[in-house]
Amino acid sequence: MHPHGKSDPAAGHPGIQGGGHPGTMAGTLDGPRPGGHPGGMPKTLPNGAPPVRLIAWEITRRCNLACKHCRAEAHFEPYPGELSNAQAKALIDTFPEVGNPIVIFTGGEPLMRPDWDDLVAYANAKGLRCVMAPNGTLITAENARRMKEVGIQRCSISIDGPDPETHDDFRGEKGAFAGALRGIQHLKEAGIEFQINTTVTKSNLHNFRKIFELADSLGASAWHIFLLVPTGRATEIAAQVITAEEYEQVLNWFYDFRKTTSMQLKATCAPHYYRIMRQRARQEGVSVTPDTFGLDAMTRGCLGGIGFCFISHSGTVQPCGYLELDCGNVLETPFPKIWEKTPWFVKFRDQDAYQGKCGPCEYHKVCGGCRARAYTMQQDPMSPEPLCTYQPRRG
Repeated sequence: MHPHGKSDPAAGHPGIQGGGHPGTMAGTLDGPRPGGHPGGMPKTLPNGAPPVRLIAWEITRRCNLACKHCRAEAHFEPYPGELSNAQAKALIDTFPEVGNPIVIFTGGEPLMRPDWDDLVAYANAKGLRCVMAPNGTLITAENARRMKEVGIQRCSISIDGPDPETHDDFRGEKGAFAGALRGIQHLKEAGIEFQINTTVTKSNLHNFRKIFELADSLGASAWHIFLLVPTGRATEIAAQVITAEEYEQVLNWFYDFRKTTSMQLKATCAPHYYRIMRQRARQEGVSVTPDTFGLDAMTRGCLGGIGFCFISHSGTVQPCGYLELDCGNVLETPFPKIWEKTPWFVKFRDQDAYQGKCGPCEYHKVCGGCRARAYTMQQDPMSPEPLCTYQPRRG
């Protein structure tokens, strides 16, 4: 699983449609929809808080894989405290109060929760866009058809290597690559869009073009790359975290590569990309607009607590799956109140609360730095992004 999902970059931040590639805005796993402000939502809710654009909801933490980067350190056995069906539906009832969010059903492995389809159908009936972040290995022809019936509009499948050897090693399970491809085939036969998510590590950087070519040949609607956040099991592979200089190189490569394909591309957990995109566009004399850069022109890098949040299997709300700050539990405090008033979320919305170079940076409003990396690598979520080489012009 990830993103902000948690174990899988799919969930994760599932992101916004990238690049200047037409495509249907409403087709992205976690991207906004057409209509003025992203998501067609007002700039603020009646209570003054920003609307929620994306909710990554860990409906279960159980998983059949043991991925090296899993923030949740998920395992097969049941976890205590999982929201009941009634509690889960009561939570869904509150989602329309915070905007018109896209709901990412993630895990763990969401298909390991027996009532996943009931919850999706319930959310879909409320007009919420429902997407899912499974690892692919448990997708069958039957449950793929069921996904379609209950309203799953897109799935994200993580592919971290172009072949069984590299992918299976990362996923901790022999046969994971073949299982993911088999699951993708079932999604295609059921008529469900899918995107490929790839976590960036030192060991797979050289395979990026091959991974993209695989995604393209499979018929993926989008390819999202995720910059590793060292938390959960990922702390054991900290040596795989790329350096700040490599980070800059990868995102510049990504900027150039997006020009070579019509596929939707998105850099996630990579807030610097929105700075680099504007720097490179200025050098090229290109205006950053939805016409030239799609929804990348309308969003910011880190959305945790600003337009996105994560809800755990037990109802704990966090800015994202990688940032384990307890911002309240929906069983004790209504979710809309948590979204509006929790102190961490209020801080993330206040530029003056950011420390070091991130606060005064002229790219703050489009970047913000990764708050999860700041926390896991520097023990303070408001500290400067540790993997950024840029020096602001002021501050």
